[in-house]
Amino acid sequence: VVCRVPTKVRNMTDATDAASGPSAPAQAHESREAVTSLLGALAYAQLSGFGELAADAQRAPALEAKAVISGMATGIYRQFESVSERLVHLGASREAAMAPFVTAIDAFHARTAPSDWLEGLVKAYVGDGIARDFYAELVEYVDQPTKEFVLTLLQDNGQAQFISDTVRAAIAGDARVGGRLALWARRIMGEAVQQAQLVAGESDALTDLLMGGSR
Repeated sequence: VVCRVPTKVRNMTDATDAASGPSAPAQAHESREAVTSLLGALAYAQLSGFGELAADAQRAPALEAKAVISGMATGIYRQFESVSERLVHLGASREAAMAPFVTAIDAFHARTAPSDWLEGLVKAYVGDGIARDFYAELVEYVDQPTKEFVLTLLQDNGQAQFISDTVRAAIAGDARVGGRLALWARRIMGEAVQQAQLVAGESDALTDLLMGGSR
């Protein structure tokens, strides 16, 4: 059984005195920078996730599974488009916003390339759970509209249940599969946590968010 373990990367700092803090224009600029970085990281995570799920669909052993996973990939791409539209609304370049995070996210996928259909599903399940926790933590320190947008976007629309049911059925059919997938899940978990840290490290604004929204 694959278990989702929430990952919180919170490092809270004491609030500084308002008199010694940055000016209102500086705070506004930092807020825009943080939101742009957050959405840029999320956008590229979704774009790359779409490609991963599309590959999983091609590995699916049955037509129904292929159709379901293809639908998941389509949903992820629609989310990517929603984030892209929000970036444009903020006056940001989609490509420029995503660019700082490409190396870290691509490296994660290169290190965790699945060898079969089931490993692809477990990677999607565990990686998605950790990503949800990571971005949910970041939006605690941005404006309310952005927070609501991201949290709504991250809602599970049933894909986790499909993956869980599919993996459970595979384990029931072959007990040896369970041990192999458990080891794989632990590896994905470690890699995903490292990736989240690397993504945050690519942007001072994201690092600030993880430290409680202040320098």
